[in-house]
Amino acid sequence: MVRAFMQFSLHFGKQCGEHSADVDHAYACLALLMHFFFIFVATQIWDEVGESDEERDKMLLQLEQECLDVYKRKVDLAVKSRAHLLQTLADARVELTNLLSALGEKTYVGIPEKTSGAIKEQLAAIAPALEKLWKQKDERIKEFSDVQSQIQKICAEIAGTSDKVESPAVNESDLSLKKLDEFHAQLQELQKEKSDRLHKVLEFVSTVHDLCAVLGMDFLTTVTEVHPSLNDSTGVQSKSISNETLSRLAETVLALKEDKKQRLQKLQELATQLIDLWNLMDTPPEERSLFDHVTCNISASVDEVTIPGALALDLIEQAEVEVERLDQLKASRMKEIAFKRQSELEEIFAQAHIEIDTEAARAKILSLIDSGNVEPAELLADMDNQIVKAKEEALSRKEILDKVEKWMSACEEESWLEDYNRDENRYNASRGAHLNLKRAEKARILVNKIPALVDSLVAKTRAWEQERGITFTYDGVPLLAMLDEYAMLRQDREEEKKRLRDQKKFHEQMSKEQESMFGATPSPARQPSTKKVVGPRANGGANGSSSRRLSLNAHQNGSRSINRDGKRDNRPVAPVNYVAISKEDAASQISGTEHLPSTP
Repeated sequence: MVRAFMQFSLHFGKQCGEHSADVDHAYACLALLMHFFFIFVATQIWDEVGESDEERDKMLLQLEQECLDVYKRKVDLAVKSRAHLLQTLADARVELTNLLSALGEKTYVGIPEKTSGAIKEQLAAIAPALEKLWKQKDERIKEFSDVQSQIQKICAEIAGTSDKVESPAVNESDLSLKKLDEFHAQLQELQKEKSDRLHKVLEFVSTVHDLCAVLGMDFLTTVTEVHPSLNDSTGVQSKSISNETLSRLAETVLALKEDKKQRLQKLQELATQLIDLWNLMDTPPEERSLFDHVTCNISASVDEVTIPGALALDLIEQAEVEVERLDQLKASRMKEIAFKRQSELEEIFAQAHIEIDTEAARAKILSLIDSGNVEPAELLADMDNQIVKAKEEALSRKEILDKVEKWMSACEEESWLEDYNRDENRYNASRGAHLNLKRAEKARILVNKIPALVDSLVAKTRAWEQERGITFTYDGVPLLAMLDEYAMLRQDREEEKKRLRDQKKFHEQMSKEQESMFGATPSPARQPSTKKVVGPRANGGANGSSSRRLSLNAHQNGSRSINRDGKRDNRPVAPVNYVAISKEDAASQISGTEHLPSTP
C-alpha cells in the first residue's frame, strides 16, 4: 500500500511538478496526505498491540518531528537546486554577454529570444549558443596569438635581441575583428619594414662584396665581423636586420669607400710618377706594359674602378717598389736626363728664334751635377720651370714670327720676280716657261702686299716691346732694325729703278737721233744690273727648326745689314735661284723640266 502511494506521488509530481508554477505547494499537499496515511496505519498497529495513549502521543510526536525534518531537508535541497539553477542561468547569460562583447558581436543568431519558462529549458536553450561562442572565442584567441607572435618575432629581429620569444599574452576581453584587423595591419607594416631592411642589408652586403673584391680583401671575414648571419651559408630570411647591423654595415661601407678612395689616390700618384720617370728615361713600351694595370686608372674616378684586385695592397706596393727603382736609376742617369731637358729648352728657343748660349748652359748643368750641391729633383724642377717660361715666351712671339715668315717668303718672291723680269727669254716657248709665268703672276700679287705687311709687323713689334720693355730680336738681330733696313733699301731700289728708266729713255732718244743722222742703228748697250732687296734667308734644315737669318744685299756691290747691336755692316749673300718654283706649281710640272738660265 505504501509502494502504491509513492508511485501515486511520483505520478502526481510528474503531472504538475516541474512544469507548474505551484510545484512547491503540490509537494506540500502530498507530504500532508502521506503524514495522515502513516498516522492511520500506525493507529491500527497500536490498537492491535495495545499501546497507551501516552505512548501513542509520544510516538506520533516523534514521527511528526522526523517527518518534518525529512520534509524540511527535501525542501531545502529543492530550494538550493533552484537557486543553483538560477545562478547557472544568470552566469550563462552573463557569459553570453561577455562573449558577445569580447568577440565584438552585438547579436548572435543562436541566442533564444524567450527569457521565460522552466529554468532548465532556458539553460538548454542558451547552451548551444554558448558552445558555439566558446569555440569561436578559442579560434579567435588562436588567431590573435599567431598574429601577435609574428609581430613579436619581427620586433625582436628589428631590435636585434637573440632571446627566445615567449608566447604573447592575448587580451581575451577584446577579441573583436576590428582589433584583429589592427594587429594584421601592424603585422603588414612590420613585414614591409622587414622586407625593406632585408633589401638594405643585401644591398650593403653586395656593396661590401664589390669593394672587398676591388681592394683585394677577404669578403667573408669582413662581413662576418659585422654579424655572423651575413655570410653566404645562411638563408636570406635568417640574416640580421637589426638597427645595429644596418648601422655597422653602413659604417663598414663608408670605411671601405674611404679606403678605396685613398688607395686610388695613392695609385694615381704612383702612376703619374711612373709615367714621368718613363718619359724622362725613354722607357720602352714593353717595360711600360708591365704596369698597365697601374696606369690604366690614372684618370679614373672612384666609382669607375670596379676590376677585382685593382686596388690591392700588393699591387700598390709593387708600384712603390718600381717608382723607388726608377728614382735610383734616374739619379744615375741625371746628366742624360738634364741634357735632354736642355735640348728641349734649346729646341723651344730655336723655334722662337731666340739666341741663347747653349755651351755655357750645358757647362753650368755639368758643374751643378758634379758638385752635388743641388738635388736632382730640384734641378729638373728648375729646368721644367724654364721650359714652361720658354713656352710662354714663344707663345707671345708666335703672332709676330708668323708675320715675319710671311714677310720673308714675300721678299724671296720679290727677289725672284726681279730676276725673272730681267730675263729677256722669259716669254720663249721653253720648258717650264708657263710655270714661271704663273708663279710671276702670284708673286706680283704677294709683292703688292709687302708694304701693308711690313707696317702691320712694325706696329705689332712695337706694341710687344712696349708691353714687355725689351727689344724683340730675331736670331739675335733687332727686328725693327731689320724692318728699317728693308724699308731704306726698298726706297734705294725704287730710286735706282727710276734712274734706269731715265737712262733707258735717254739711250732710246740718242739712238733715234743717230738713226736720223747716220741711218744706222747701233747695238743697244747692256743695261747695268738693278739693285735689289733680298729678304731673310733660311739656313736651316727641312724641319724648320734651325734659325733663319736676315740678309739684305745688293746684286753686285753688296749692301748694308744689321748686326746684333743694331749697327749696319756688309754681309755677302749667295744669289737667289730665281727659277725655283713653288710646291703648287711643281705638282703640275712634267718630270725633267729644265730651269731657265739666269741672265749674266
